[in-house]
Amino acid sequence: MNGKQLKNSILQWAIQGKLVPQDPNDEPASVLLDKIRQEKERLIKEKKIKRDKNASIIYRGEDNSYYEKMLATGEVKCINEEVPFEIPQGWEWCRLRDVIYPPKYGTSSKSLSNGDVPVLRMGNIQDGEVVYDKLVFSNNVEDNRKYLLQDGDLLFNRTNSAELVGKTAIFKGNRHVIYAGYLILLRPIKTNSEYLNYIFSSPYVRSYCKEVKTIGVQQCNINAEKVSQLLVPIAPFEEQMRIADKIKEVLPSVDKYSISQYNLDLLNVSLSECLKKSILQEAIQGRLVPQIAEEGTAKELLERIKKEKQKLVKEGKLKKSALATSVIFRGDDNKYYEQIGQSIKHIDDEIPFEIPHNWQWTRLSYISSIYTGNSISEAEKRAKFMGVQGRYYIGTKDVGFDNKIVYDNGISIPLQYERDFRIALANSILMCIEGGSAGKKIAVLNQDVCFGNKLCCFSPFMEIGKFIYYYLQSPSFIDLFNQNKTGIIGGVSIAKVKNIVIPLPPLMEQQRIVAQIDGLFEQLR
Repeated sequence: MNGKQLKNSILQWAIQGKLVPQDPNDEPASVLLDKIRQEKERLIKEKKIKRDKNASIIYRGEDNSYYEKMLATGEVKCINEEVPFEIPQGWEWCRLRDVIYPPKYGTSSKSLSNGDVPVLRMGNIQDGEVVYDKLVFSNNVEDNRKYLLQDGDLLFNRTNSAELVGKTAIFKGNRHVIYAGYLILLRPIKTNSEYLNYIFSSPYVRSYCKEVKTIGVQQCNINAEKVSQLLVPIAPFEEQMRIADKIKEVLPSVDKYSISQYNLDLLNVSLSECLKKSILQEAIQGRLVPQIAEEGTAKELLERIKKEKQKLVKEGKLKKSALATSVIFRGDDNKYYEQIGQSIKHIDDEIPFEIPHNWQWTRLSYISSIYTGNSISEAEKRAKFMGVQGRYYIGTKDVGFDNKIVYDNGISIPLQYERDFRIALANSILMCIEGGSAGKKIAVLNQDVCFGNKLCCFSPFMEIGKFIYYYLQSPSFIDLFNQNKTGIIGGVSIAKVKNIVIPLPPLMEQQRIVAQIDGLFEQLR
């Protein structure tokens, strides 16, 4: 359980009467609600508020069901389906409107950067409290009188994102302030403000807000009527105070726990990532599994790859340029050289570490076909490729940092357009090579797809794809990749990607390495 979950549990226990013990000497909530109704009658007589035509009383019938009686009409209806949980004896259910002044929206007047009275806005409600950051002001005398806040007032955020709409805060009377129109004033009557505020922070009310919100173009909204209809569990006043005091007492410990849990989670993620990197680095240096002489050599594997490429060229599936030879070897002087045709050059500076004697250094382009995809303009997508049947088109956004691909993204390439697109085959590897995600987004395909121009496809010759996939995530490759980045947005050209060196084990050893990595990564999940 993390800190947020623990806090939610405490708040839910509180409003269900499970956080503090009940005291039989407490005045029942039914008496409190009678006093609130009497106070409202006094305010109506003094013309300070208007009579609420929707005022009601909620009670439990002889059949143990919950009923709501409308005071204006006498109408009675069963509300069992609305009651979310049982409450202790001495508590009562009521509508929020029955324990507060009529809800009131804030000022709609244009605010000023400087002025007489601060105006609280959505951003000033943080974690159940009012904060005085980034204030705006009002010089409107009428507004400054009409919307003046009192100690204990609750402010309800009626417009915000789906996650934040419905958040509340208590005004504690420490400043002369008013509030803006995106907030609703909820002024309690003979009810503890802190208790009500905790109710609004509970999972029960957050769920209610999620259900009743309306979704606009950019933000969600909950109007005053929906807020007023909220079913509220009312504890005896003395218990309300004990609950509020207990929550205030335990929340600092919860906050400390939350910070500790957060740091522990970060540490676990960090350790997991460090372990994965270490495993990958050990793997590509030949230190993860033992070498077995009977499994042959990487040199033999490269000869098999050469024959496979020759076969593909004959079949017209590969260009003759793919047959260009590159042999990396160690000279008598113990230095590394590369022979291309008759040309030999010294490449010691490109070799990052030593490898087992039966391994071989080679270029990525020698063991896999490497190519980028095709871009599509937004206009083309809308006109031709959205909501149609065809082969999935994968863009950078569809490849996750978690090595997963979203295939059904709404964009497909119909058969008649496939000739205009490059196809990445199943079991190939897609990697982003341009932008902020370059070298960070990588995944193995489980089906043939068309793909975007910022993605690079590695289509291995023979069954060595999984080893290449893990190599592309290793610290050594990432370092080589980053060294080759150019441009303002950051990226590596396809030519430079092809030229990056890779340590190649024999095929059977690759299979053992991949199996070992898979097993170790499974344990780290």
